[in-house]
Formats: sequence, structure tokens, C-alpha cells
Amino acid sequence: MDFDFTEEQQLLADSVRKYLASHYDFEARKKAIASSQGISDSAWGTFAQMGLTAIPFAPEDGGFGGGAVDLMASMEAFGDALVVEPLLDNIALAGRLVARTGSAAQRTAVLAGLIDGTRKLAFAGLEPGRRYEQAPELTTARKTGSGWTLDGHKLVVIGAPLADTLVVSARTDAGCSLFLVARNAPGVALSSYRTVDGQRAADITLSGVSLGSDALLGADGAALPAIEEAVDFATALLCCDAVGAMKSANDATLEYLKTRKQFGTPIGAFQALQHRMVDMFIACEFARSMSVLAACRVDAAARSTDAATVADSRRAVSQAMVRIADAARLISQESVQLHGGMGMTEEMKVSHTFRRLTVLAQRFGDADHHLARLAALH
Repeated sequence: MDFDFTEEQQLLADSVRKYLASHYDFEARKKAIASSQGISDSAWGTFAQMGLTAIPFAPEDGGFGGGAVDLMASMEAFGDALVVEPLLDNIALAGRLVARTGSAAQRTAVLAGLIDGTRKLAFAGLEPGRRYEQAPELTTARKTGSGWTLDGHKLVVIGAPLADTLVVSARTDAGCSLFLVARNAPGVALSSYRTVDGQRAADITLSGVSLGSDALLGADGAALPAIEEAVDFATALLCCDAVGAMKSANDATLEYLKTRKQFGTPIGAFQALQHRMVDMFIACEFARSMSVLAACRVDAAARSTDAATVADSRRAVSQAMVRIADAARLISQESVQLHGGMGMTEEMKVSHTFRRLTVLAQRFGDADHHLARLAALH
């Protein structure tokens, strides 16, 4: 199998890395996090101009018809730079759900703005006490006249404070359904906060939110397969993000071992530390291989209706996440320890990479969750 990127994929990744290196260094990232919005509007606009927001959408919706493989290298660059702009949540979760379940009118109304960078989305799926379950139970939608009324709660909705439109999962009499909800609609209340890795998120309360009939995405009660597919697609890209963060931690740690001296000798000359560095490198490469496999499998599943292909995709995603979780723990902890006390300081990028990897290892299911899913798939 050819694991080399195509010329177009490599050129895009190189452009992303060049932009991040020149305009999104560690200090610029800290300023973006400390701003009122918590992101850089300039960076978001540049990502749209580069075409990142258009890649996974069909040409008829204004996109490029790409997949996870086309975004792998760019997501690694995002992980390396610890980008806090919620691109993944916009294009791989909320945007993907609109693209795969929405009517032509809904796709035109929502995706055009997402692709050109003028609209932001967020997917509200998780509920209190239900951990990683995707089928909604506590958030309900009932028919009222010609429309719908939503009630319930959603937790840890990444990008919600920035979003113009929320894609909300809710339980109806027919089952799991999806709805388009304006973030500032009457009855929508956000409790916003910053996550440990610097992203903006919110817990959402829905109290008698009135929606028109055109707010329903797809068929009533038929949304769960689309949600599971979108979450797997996003998880594959998250794995690539994590690989980029791991490589960043490895590079910083190796450089520190080469320059930090004790007894007049670089500490990297000590064999015990070399062994630990090798373990970190192997863990990162293993994680990269699994993330490539996951991206390939989710793209294959997106092009197929074969049940075996879909099952293979789910297995590959869970296998990758188990490997990512293990590697993220090893590399984040070792990088901080090998830096000594400095590794815990706010001034060192490696401490922020530690936080990023801690969040990514649990974002769409921790290792225990994916091991249980693997057991159920076999």
C-alpha cells in the first residue's frame, strides 16, 4: 500500500505548516486563547482561504469532495501547533452531519457560510451521566403544531460559544433525530468555559426551544447512524491531531536532552534517558500508523454501504484510539518528566502539549470505551 501523500495533499500540508510557523507560534496562540473569543479570527479566515473548510464536502455543496486522508497531514500540523480553532468540530462533526442528512435547501443555507468561513457550527451531542453514548435520552423534541419544541441538556460542546448554529441531537417518538438550532434562539442558554487545553466550550440548556419544521435534519428518528459515522470520521482526524502533538513533544524533549547539561555533559548522553526517548519515538510512529489506517478505513466506509466495510471502519477507529490513548499518556508524561520542573510551567509549550494530549485521549471515548466497543464488534 502506498502511504505517501499525493502532491496536492503535501502542498496543502506544507502551506498549513508554513502559515502556522510564521503566524501561529506559541506566543500568538496564547494571545488568541486570552482574547474575548478565545480564537484568532484571522487564523480562521486563513484556514477557509486555504480550502480546509471545503475539503470534506461534496462539489455540489461547494466543497472539494475529499476525505479524512486529504486532511491527515494538515491535522498533524494543527496538533503540532496546538491550534485551538475548532476546525474539526465544524467540518468533521456539525458540518458533516448537515452534509449527510440535510436537504438541498439546508445544505445551501448552512454549508456555504461554513466553507467560506463566515459561519461556525457546533454539534451538541453528549448528555449528563451518559459518558460517550451518542443516542440522546435526556434531550427531547416533541411535535407542536407544524414545528418542534426542544428541551434538555448537553455537555462539553466544543466551539458552542463561537457558533452561529448548533446541530442538536434529541429523542423524538420515532427515535434519534437532529435539529438545526440558532445559538441565540429563545430558550437556549449557554454556560461557557475554557477547556484544560485552551478551547472554548459550553454546557447547553434547552428550555422550550421552538423550531420550525425546516429545523429537522433528515428523517425523524433516523439520525443515529449518521451521528456514529460523523463521530468516527472526527475521531480518525483527532488521532492525526494527536500524532502531531506527540511529535511536537518528542522534538522538544529531544532538543532539551541535547542542550541541558549536568556535570558538563548533555543529559541526552545518558543511556537510560536515550532508552526512554526511543520508547517515545516508537510509540509516536505506532500511533501514526494506526491513525493512517483509521483515516483510510473511514473514507472507505463513507463510499460504501457494505456492512462489513462499515464494521472494519469502526474497528480501525477504536484500535487507533486505544493506541493513541496509550501513546499520549506515555509521551505526555515522559516529555514533562524529562524536562524536569520546567516541564510543568506555563511558559513551556510542552506543558500545554501535555494538556492537549490528555484531552484528545478522552475526547471521543477513552481506551476503556474503545476496548469495549472492539469487544462488541468481534
